[in-house]
Amino acid sequence: MLHLALRMAAHRITALLAVACAVLGGAALITTTGVLAESGLRSQLPPGRLGGADVVVAADQEFHPSGDLPVALPERATVPDRLVERLAALPGVTDAVGDIGFPAALVDGRGQAVPAGGDPRTAGHGWSSTKLLADARVTGRAPSGAHEVAVGAGAGPAVGEKVEVVANGRPAASYRVTALVDAPDADGVYFADATAAGLAGRDAGGAGPRAGTVDLVGLRVDEGAGDGAGSGAGERVADAVRAEVAGTGLKVVTGADRGDAVAPGVGSARSLLILLAGSLGGIVLLITGFVVAGALGVTIAGQRRDLALMRAVGATPQQIRRLAAAQSTLVAAVALVPGVAAGYLLAGRFRELLADRDVLPAELPLTVGPLPALATLLLVVAAVQLSARCAAWRTSRMPATEAVAESRSEPRTPSRTRTGAGLLLMLGACALSAVPLLSRTALGASVTSIAGILAAIGLAMAGPALVRGAGEAAVRRLRPGVAAPTWLALANVRAYALRLSGVVSPLAMGVVFVLTYTLTQTTVLAATSDDTRTGTLAQYELTAPALGGLPDGTLTAVREVPGVRAAAAAQATTVVWEYEELGEPAAESAPATILGPDARDVVDLGVTDGGLDRLTGATVAVSAEAARTRGAGLGERIRLVLGDGARVDARVVAVYDRGLGFGPVVLSRQLAAGHTTTGLDQRALVRTDGTVAAQAGLSALAADRPGLAVAGTAPDAAGADAPPEVWINLALVVVLLGYLLLSIANKLVAATAQRRTEIAALRLVGTTPRQILAMMRREAAVVAAASLAAGLALSAVPLALLGQGFLGRPWPAGPAWLLPAVAATVVATAYLTVELPTRHALRTPPADGLRAA
Repeated sequence: MLHLALRMAAHRITALLAVACAVLGGAALITTTGVLAESGLRSQLPPGRLGGADVVVAADQEFHPSGDLPVALPERATVPDRLVERLAALPGVTDAVGDIGFPAALVDGRGQAVPAGGDPRTAGHGWSSTKLLADARVTGRAPSGAHEVAVGAGAGPAVGEKVEVVANGRPAASYRVTALVDAPDADGVYFADATAAGLAGRDAGGAGPRAGTVDLVGLRVDEGAGDGAGSGAGERVADAVRAEVAGTGLKVVTGADRGDAVAPGVGSARSLLILLAGSLGGIVLLITGFVVAGALGVTIAGQRRDLALMRAVGATPQQIRRLAAAQSTLVAAVALVPGVAAGYLLAGRFRELLADRDVLPAELPLTVGPLPALATLLLVVAAVQLSARCAAWRTSRMPATEAVAESRSEPRTPSRTRTGAGLLLMLGACALSAVPLLSRTALGASVTSIAGILAAIGLAMAGPALVRGAGEAAVRRLRPGVAAPTWLALANVRAYALRLSGVVSPLAMGVVFVLTYTLTQTTVLAATSDDTRTGTLAQYELTAPALGGLPDGTLTAVREVPGVRAAAAAQATTVVWEYEELGEPAAESAPATILGPDARDVVDLGVTDGGLDRLTGATVAVSAEAARTRGAGLGERIRLVLGDGARVDARVVAVYDRGLGFGPVVLSRQLAAGHTTTGLDQRALVRTDGTVAAQAGLSALAADRPGLAVAGTAPDAAGADAPPEVWINLALVVVLLGYLLLSIANKLVAATAQRRTEIAALRLVGTTPRQILAMMRREAAVVAAASLAAGLALSAVPLALLGQGFLGRPWPAGPAWLLPAVAATVVATAYLTVELPTRHALRTPPADGLRAA
């Protein structure tokens, strides 16, 4: 069987190249998806500034819903500072450090704020935190007074110099540099421990919401216990620590897991990788299966005569199917190796894209293991085996004489079962397209592209019957005296409907995929921008990114600027909303805005019930979509897990319409107090009288205060304000479209090359090469026109319903050039992939062409 498979593969190498290309591209995409998923589950950051700690105790920065993956919590949760002394007393512990991080930045000689560390929100630390650095080299002495600091060796100031420091929203103050710290990830501003605790509001006698806490506890283990916590004695210390904190909900991490404790947002980045891999995986598997099945269908259709002759000499149906599967698997095996390798390389490039867009931390590596390659191998081989056996099913089941007779023609009547299933699938896709009308959310919009692709798969199944019906109708309407190439082209459409639908369907899928996937992104972006633009009454916003948050007193100073009508602070965070769905507990992570009652003067959320003036205490406002689907109407109480893991019950005091622009939930300032990493406001929204004087006053205020920046609130028309996810999705469109076009082109070339016998026979009966070229060009025109018409028809309903649901009009938002570009690409692909193989076939003498068949 293997010998026969090799002989058949060698004889049909041109057709099998289409299979190889489909498998190679599909393997690359599936491997990329697998690497992203594995990285989301297993990737770990380097320990960074905790490199010198052997054991780290920190709060659990994940919410664990029942029966689902953990949800990352991005706000720093705290640890009681009294735990430091308890852990320091454990045997084998040489140092126990309660680490805190708070906003801090240096001010240069020009009065500009200069970030002192990687994240300005946590650049300030106590001096004892330097004990957690790996191989720290200190020049100078530890800061001891209230106006002394140490800085990273690369910060610029020298020992003994005075620097201006803005710490945790306080006005800039003068400090003397007493030491320079040189170590990996040592950038930051180090204060005396008591000073740091006071600045951060963590001192035990303070009244702040985080008084008496630290961010984490780092432990150093006695060197005699072995090489850190990875040794036997070190593990005994870690086990003792776990026993000490048992039942508190705290996590004890060692080794490679220490990097997770550096920054809580890393968990969110890994969760995003899992979500991206999940959403990408469904599309990739659908498209890969479709393309591989189509390529194998064309290949095995060209071998029907060989398979039929084997049936005539005694081969059983099972042997025929095994032979078809064996040769296809051999080709797939050859293409899998470079495909998997390309997948690992593509995953690396994709990670760089995510890091460039600040979606992932630049330090977060990919996890490169064998599991994605193994999963790709199993999925692709299974798809190839199944597709090859299905493609050879009809020939293997037919009587030998009938199989030989039909090997040069197509079945006269397309399968009614296949046609009916395809029509049902297209109807189901139309029904699925109504989801955006019911759910004006990003999740509801994502159904649009899935519905389009399902409709394209339905077209592939019902295509032969539809193409044959269209071809018969066209032939009946031909006028007498029509040109021979036109008559031949339409006769081929009618007689070889299965072959034609096999090339129309993938092109139509390409059209559907590009239009639905791209226009879904642009429509959601347009609807979000419209919500934000309409709902934002403020013309300006003040931010302080280099300071980690707005300094204290900024809002009061803004309100005193002439021409300012209203100003309100705003923050963004993440919450987990716990609710019941179909009687079962469910939880969903969602972005949340933090506002106060004064926000009603600078934003208009489209409140339909209640009012933002009630947004005080343990209260929230929710979007109308969330209120409807989760039973969270006015006056109801909802359960939330805040960004630091704190569970709260809140009462709904307002319901609003503009949830797409402002998120599904708005928290009161009192509810969120003490549950964000910095506690500082991230921006101030400012509404003025619209005069130039008011704008100049705000600019002067920003120039006078280090780190402040003023900008307009109008969205950027060029798309610079688009979320990173939009650019990521568009990059995915480009990659998947490239795969589709390459596979489609190879399939069309293979289908045309298999018509050598037909072309040779036409030439022997007197058809000129010019007439054959004209016939093939007309067929290419039919392919292009049918693909465009089918793609547009299948995209029309999902996109119309998407536009109606999100924009209130029956068409989507998107670039005007997209449709002409798609049409030009389809026409060029159809023309070139038919023209070039036809010219090559015409260079072969007709008699040689018949003998080669």
